[in-house]
Amino acid sequence: MVKKFFERFYVGLIILFLYAPIIILILLSFNSSKSRAKWGGFTLRWYRELFKNESIMNALYTTLIIAVLSALIATIIGTAAAIAINSMKKTPRTIMIAITNIPMLNADIVTGISLMLLFVALKFTLGFTSVLISHITFNIPYVILSVMPKLKQLNPHTYEAALDLGATPLYAFFKVILPDIFPGVLTGFFLAFTMSLDDFVITHFTKGPQINTLSTKIYTEVRKGIKPEIYALSTLMFVTVLLLLIIINRKNDKNANKNTIISKI
Repeated sequence: MVKKFFERFYVGLIILFLYAPIIILILLSFNSSKSRAKWGGFTLRWYRELFKNESIMNALYTTLIIAVLSALIATIIGTAAAIAINSMKKTPRTIMIAITNIPMLNADIVTGISLMLLFVALKFTLGFTSVLISHITFNIPYVILSVMPKLKQLNPHTYEAALDLGATPLYAFFKVILPDIFPGVLTGFFLAFTMSLDDFVITHFTKGPQINTLSTKIYTEVRKGIKPEIYALSTLMFVTVLLLLIIINRKNDKNANKNTIISKI
């Protein structure tokens, strides 16, 4: 009994340290007073002011466009790469998986500086395109990680049977393989979208002076002094990322339960 109490207390303490600052930030976004030390009453004023701020709205549009495009392109490339890796023999497959895992294990600042130096060496102008390429680069490994388990669960004989029955390789892929791995592909897309939406370090090093994403815009505004609109913006970003993660986890849980039922049958 005492052990359970301390375990729960320990977990509660960790959750408190992790989420207390975020809860305070959310509360401040509804505070009518500009003072962080005084509660002036509930208001939605800062959210209205946020959507009237043209520079923040431009950063929002840029962030969404980059997140959608990078997630979509990374999903296509990552899915194709996962299929190619899965078809390899054991040793080269292990090597390729290790190589694709490096960007996920690497520190963001190392990846950001490396990409920046690459763009400078190639005399590539830093801007929207450089940020998009950077986001695609670090998103691909997450897509591969999501798709690979689904490919391992596939029965290769169904694809071969489709070919034997007269289907073209492309038609067999879309009718046999893609429906089975689609949950992993969709999870990879949402994960890539979330990573792109949330990224700051890599974007900071590769964006140039012409554009801003939400994360870099928040950083710039905070350096000038924290405005209540930033609380509202940070709250919206947190809620969006949280909802996406909940969707991803629910899909993974449903797929795991489905696979468990199938294996029992």
